[in-house]
Amino acid sequence: MLNKSIILSLLALFVMAPAAHAEVKLIAIGSLDGKIGDRSTETSAPLENGVPGNLLGGLGSGLAYAGNNTFIGVPDRGPNAVSYNSAVSDTTSYINRFQTIQLELVPSNDSSALPFTLTPSLIDTTLLSSNQPLYYGSGAGLGVPSGVPALNANSRNYFTGRSDNFDPNQISTYSNNARFDPEGVRVSNSGEQIFISDEYGPYIYQFNRNTGRRMRVFNLPTKFAVSNLSPVSDTEISGNTSGRVANKGMEGLAITPNGKTLFGILQSPLLQDGGTGGAYTRIVKIDIETGATQEYAYQLDNIGTSAKPKYPTVSEILAISDREFLVDERDGKGLGDGSKAAFKKIYHIDLTNAQEVSNITGESNLVGKAVSKTLFLDVVLALTQNGIKVEDIPAKLEGLAFGEDVVINGVTKHTLFIANDNDFVGTIQDNLHLTSVDNPNKFFVFAVDSIDLPGFVPQKIKGKN
Repeated sequence: MLNKSIILSLLALFVMAPAAHAEVKLIAIGSLDGKIGDRSTETSAPLENGVPGNLLGGLGSGLAYAGNNTFIGVPDRGPNAVSYNSAVSDTTSYINRFQTIQLELVPSNDSSALPFTLTPSLIDTTLLSSNQPLYYGSGAGLGVPSGVPALNANSRNYFTGRSDNFDPNQISTYSNNARFDPEGVRVSNSGEQIFISDEYGPYIYQFNRNTGRRMRVFNLPTKFAVSNLSPVSDTEISGNTSGRVANKGMEGLAITPNGKTLFGILQSPLLQDGGTGGAYTRIVKIDIETGATQEYAYQLDNIGTSAKPKYPTVSEILAISDREFLVDERDGKGLGDGSKAAFKKIYHIDLTNAQEVSNITGESNLVGKAVSKTLFLDVVLALTQNGIKVEDIPAKLEGLAFGEDVVINGVTKHTLFIANDNDFVGTIQDNLHLTSVDNPNKFFVFAVDSIDLPGFVPQKIKGKN
């Protein structure tokens, strides 16, 4: 017969055991052609590398819910997958922008493989600019023309993706640099503003949703900046010992459901925290009203070996509530990389008891101080279970957004949208695809039972959708 202490111990284990989770299911897939132009026809002239300046690509670098079936997609710094000039890391004078898209989700007919049909459509294209003059590179000695966009006019200075558009006498977070590499996007609760995070600075800017004009700069601590700037990524990395890793800055962005707080996350650890070989990247909490910041550590999973560590990167952070988030952690393998996708996972994190680490530097000092995390969705597993080959899973699944709830068999489910960055490459032919295959802007929709997100609070977007 069990004694009382053993019974109490068993009861404690039973109480502490996590509740059973319902399956997070793929319910729809949609795409927008990666070979067509967007609605900014005034930018359609060929870029320095010959690619049209309004190619519709990279939509899933960041994805934001904007109310009803409307979403905002933000391309990154533009088409730089075409090699043409290593002195500017193959970047071009692509004018930064965001795309307004509709993602219409309706029940499928009985013969469909998935229970819902997703129909994406492009509604509008908005170019991003500043009222203040910006610093552009002259192109001298680099084999490229001036970085000043031809569309610039009085009090309308456009941001571009070209890597030499910076003031060499300033640190990288100088807010009047013209170079901009958007990666995360969120919409204000009023529906009137757009927040965008960037890798170059790293920056977080606020834009007017209707005009695309920059309204505000959220200043990050100088520890995130590099002081020796270069248009060549590898040179910028080797020339600095602190600050963000080149092309791996503020990758993800979340906004809390009440619209009062932003959370940015670095793609890789700061140089002083170990860089791309480090295990802890940083989450930055930003009070929108005051601009005050706090920091938390996020521990990456090692997907290599002890002899040759290889950490993945973080692509996105999405608010479940004011303290719980989903984080997209992934490799760079799959369609577009000529390889097979292996590691693309979404984790659930909780900042309730997380330690603030803004005054802590160095990988060894961050040990034991990271936020708690649990696996929420193995994306590769979920997609392969639905018949998608690993070599056909987009290499860069980067955008995350919740959408409107749906009803499945009488049960209300939350929807989670995942989008890819196709690098502005509309077709692929490689060793795993011997004949050309389409590489569109893709959207995967998952249904999530409320038992899996008990703390979920939807963001309420007012105004124009």
